[in-house]
Order: sequence, then structure tokens, then C-alpha cells
Amino acid sequence: MRAVLSLLNVMMDTISIKNPFNEAAVFHVETLSSTMDASRELAARGFPHGTVIVADRQSAGRGRTPERVWRSASGNLYCTILLRYNGFQDIPKPLALKAGLAVASAIEDFIAGLLCDARPAALVKWPNDIMLCPRAADAGMSGAKKAAGILSESDGKTVFIGIGVNVAQSQFPKDLREKATSVALACGAALGNNDRFRLLEKLLFYLYRELRQTDDSWRGRLSERLYRKDARVRFIAGKPDSGEMIEGILHGVGEDGSLLLLRNETSGAGGGGEIEAFLTGELDVYQRE
Repeated sequence: MRAVLSLLNVMMDTISIKNPFNEAAVFHVETLSSTMDASRELAARGFPHGTVIVADRQSAGRGRTPERVWRSASGNLYCTILLRYNGFQDIPKPLALKAGLAVASAIEDFIAGLLCDARPAALVKWPNDIMLCPRAADAGMSGAKKAAGILSESDGKTVFIGIGVNVAQSQFPKDLREKATSVALACGAALGNNDRFRLLEKLLFYLYRELRQTDDSWRGRLSERLYRKDARVRFIAGKPDSGEMIEGILHGVGEDGSLLLLRNETSGAGGGGEIEAFLTGELDVYQRE
């Protein structure tokens, strides 16, 4: 299938990979402003649940806040998955964390098939990042770097899951070298431009599986991958520029996807303290240990 995307008047081709979402099309273009914007156009044109748009490069990819731009490098995976529901009440909760769990599972599955020097663990950093951590490290306490980001947007019935994964990238700008990594760098593997499509196929499989689960089992799977779980953390509540810094022990994730922090804990048997839930905010990842 070929189609013209009027967003930039570019031609889309389809990628021949298995899509468990009713075999919906997986479109590919070379350059876009962002796959999120392109997916919105596809939704407006009536494309079905599970339609995927992949770009080689994005000129205006974005993160959780508008000022955070996802830098685009060749060999990485930049895609958005279009999901349709009858109404807000039918959207799986919490979808963004389930997507993060799917991305982490897909990355580890992908790594397992590589001939590489190392097999790092893929951990979910609440609410929307994936960290690659040497398995020798304790629960991501050291050596973990960001390898993927997830952005979820919705209009009430249609959900757009934007995913960016550093796959084959071999170097980063100076300001990101201590913070970011790629699958290739973390594994010591030589990956090609098309490896991202193999990863995408696994990602779609795991996302489909996670979204079909209607029980609470996702919390157990997430708990096993939760970055800095049971560790003391600093947490920026609300918007990134809120300035509201909170400290506590990362206790886990609530049924609604909220981050649970144990605060005012006491030493000794029993521990004590109060568990507080936060629906917005982010971990201060690059704190000094």
C-alpha cells in the first residue's frame, strides 16, 4: 500500500512486518515533523485501530513537555501507534505505563536474540522512560541510562502512543553522553538501519498483549522492572518546572498508575512512614548518590 501524507506531502510506504492489531498498516516515511502529528492526520482520515507510522527522522519530535525535543538520529526507532476506543471509559488504564512495560519487554526480547557483549536490563522509569542498566547493577541504582521515551496523547476516543527508541545510534552529543544510551551501545553490538523494524515487530506484539490484559497483573510485571524501586529518590511533583522537590522511598505504583512514595519513614524494625501517591511529576534521575 502506498499513500500520500498531506502533512508534508510525502509518500508513505508500508513495511512488511506482523502487526497483531488486526494486521493494520505499518507506514514508513523518511522525514516528518513528528510521527504524532502524522498519526493524528491518519486518524482524521479514518485509518483503523493499530495503524502505525514510522519515520527515519523527525524534525520536531517532542517529549513530555513542549520544550523537550527528541533529537533524531539515523538507525533509531521513531513511531506512533494509533489506538481507537468507543469512549474514554474504554481506554485501558494506565495505558502509558503498560506501553512502557511493553517497550521494556520488547527491548529485552530483542537483545536476547543478539550476539553481543552484554545483556542489560530494561527498566521502566515512571512515568514514561526506559532505562538500560547493566545487570550487575542493583535495581538500576548505577550505570542506567535512558534508551527510550514514550508519549501518550488522547482526544477522548483515540489514543496516540508515540515511542522513540535509541537502537543503532553509536554516539551522542556531549551533553547527553552521561544520560543517554542506545541498544547498540549498551550491548556492545553492531546494529544496522533495519534492526529497528525487528524491534518494532516485537514492540507491537508486547503492546497488544499488555492491552488485552484486563486484570491487575501488569503491576507485578512492572514492579519487577520499576527503576529505583525500594531506593531513596528525589521526585519533582507536578510540572517539571514546579520546583516542588520531594524525597522518599520509591514504594511502587498504584492501581491507577500513580507513583507511590514512602515518606517520613523511620529506621528500625517496622519502618513506619506514610505512603503518598502522585499522578504527575518525574524522578530526579541524575541526582548524586
